[in-house]
Amino acid sequence: MADISKGAGQTRSMQGSKKILVAYFSWSGNTREVASLIHKIVGGTLYEIVSVDKYPSDYNECVDQAKKELDAEYMPKLVSDVEVNGSYDVIFIGYPNWWGTIPRPVASFLSKCDSGKTIAPFCTHGGDRLGQSVEDIATLCSRSTVLEGLAVRGGDVGNAQSNVSEWLRRIGMTE
Repeated sequence: MADISKGAGQTRSMQGSKKILVAYFSWSGNTREVASLIHKIVGGTLYEIVSVDKYPSDYNECVDQAKKELDAEYMPKLVSDVEVNGSYDVIFIGYPNWWGTIPRPVASFLSKCDSGKTIAPFCTHGGDRLGQSVEDIATLCSRSTVLEGLAVRGGDVGNAQSNVSEWLRRIGMTE
């Protein structure tokens, strides 16, 4: 289910009066953990992207489904929507790197965000880092500014605080 939780309806001042959305899709919980770290630092609204189509709990079955969706350029319906256009200036978008790019629920979400936003991508991965995901996000959101992405290895999520903090400084989101 979509999670517009802690910070829902609130934004913390960042770079002036920018309104922040930390949106994420998480299959294993790793991306959720990184999204929570970012949210604790920058504030804003935390939103979980959830596809109406459920993913199998078995890793191999999930990977197979993700590949079929990618090959078909499938745009799944999402359980809930968050009004992005006009409501947020900066969108942090988190996802697991599946097949070298963003999962299709993230593509569905981003297809509604192409309106001059600042997009800060972050992913969790098993070794492929960001893959082609940042370029694919830039293509989907061609009228937005896509910042340098952050890649966190799945096994390192529990120790990612310093990497997240450094990335946020590098992209100008914190001092």
